[in-house]
Amino acid sequence: MTLDKPLLEKFELQLNPQNLRASAFPSTLLGYGEISSIFRLDQMPEIALKRMPLFSDLEQARAYEASYYEYCTALTQAGLRLPGHDTHIIKKSAGLFVLYIAQESFKPENFGHKLIHSRDEIFSADLILRIVKALKMVWSFNETAAPGLELAIDGQISNWVLNETDELVYVDTSTPIFKKDGVEQMKPELILKSAPSFLRAVIKVFFLKDVMDRYYQKRAVLTDLVANLYKEQKTELIPMALDVINEKITDQTPLTPKEIKSYYKEDKFIWSLFLFARRVDRWITTRIKKKSYEFILPGRIKR
Repeated sequence: MTLDKPLLEKFELQLNPQNLRASAFPSTLLGYGEISSIFRLDQMPEIALKRMPLFSDLEQARAYEASYYEYCTALTQAGLRLPGHDTHIIKKSAGLFVLYIAQESFKPENFGHKLIHSRDEIFSADLILRIVKALKMVWSFNETAAPGLELAIDGQISNWVLNETDELVYVDTSTPIFKKDGVEQMKPELILKSAPSFLRAVIKVFFLKDVMDRYYQKRAVLTDLVANLYKEQKTELIPMALDVINEKITDQTPLTPKEIKSYYKEDKFIWSLFLFARRVDRWITTRIKKKSYEFILPGRIKR
């Protein structure tokens, strides 16, 4: 994988995040994260580009970049297979540095959330089992590395893909949440950068720690994995997924359908409200303040 950094700089410097079609460099928008958007440039079809317009100075961007590589190294040591990757920092304007995380690209139909629609339940059960085994490797690593190092992980099914040799690959590495000696290394103010300005104080006080902590907690990660089947419109797979997880994870009380449904309803409400607030913030920023809004927001999400 070779990242064409001069081309990427040209793309970023002419990019209007609110009018992608106006770009002189044809691209495809692949997806969205809480603090990033994911592109593929036609001139670099083998690479997925995660754009993170979060940083007010170069030092911030470089610190995040270093944490990203440290997180990837630790995930690999835990036993996960990751895509090939690279990074590049671009100064967009005074007070705005954009970090791009480039990853080896995969066929869309090979991602977990696509496979559960195209393959049968037996295949889906095996896929979920493989994901659970991969998650267990991370938790086992945390037990042996603690208290010096503890890794968070987002296990939802869309974060996993099968490569050309049918190996399971984890792709959601762009938010390096991990602890050293019990101290969180991710700067919470960076996550808050994507939040509406009028909600940041509320989110920081009442929600942020809980949201970050859930990715360290085995039960929360597994609950989110199963609840994600609601979002993917594959609720008929939930009983099977619970059977697979409850049989494999024996050091906790079994997950229940009621628990999954309750979690999903709460999660759906929170993220729907958050997205609505971000759209309001975009409108205020672009229409009232007449400033650039650097984040790219999804349209209506079917959940």
